[in-house]
Amino acid sequence: MKTQQIADRLVQLCRKGDFEKAQKELFAEDAISIEQRATPGFEKETKGLGAILEKGKQFATMLEETHSVSISDPIVAGNAIALSLNLDATMKGSGRSTMSEICVYEVKDEKIISEQFFS
Repeated sequence: MKTQQIADRLVQLCRKGDFEKAQKELFAEDAISIEQRATPGFEKETKGLGAILEKGKQFATMLEETHSVSISDPIVAGNAIALSLNLDATMKGSGRSTMSEICVYEVKDEKIISEQFFS
């Protein structure tokens, strides 16, 4: 798959809420995930698809209710993909909040090898 095709598939799956399926299908086994900053319970950098999937499951347990998720159309340049993600959710013990991030992905050999989040 070309980078644009990967970007389109990523957005398609994420808009359906199939984040884990997107990771399993599109990410390399040795992919890395980089958060803007370390947060309680999460490292700043997560290495390997298995650890990234586990991080996603851990985040899901922190959600009490998801009110809405919106994903922008992707911007593709060379082997890079960027999109914005907006999440309106009630977090367990924290109340309702809105999170907005720019998500940047790097593609190599037809797989996502890194994701990084900026807010």
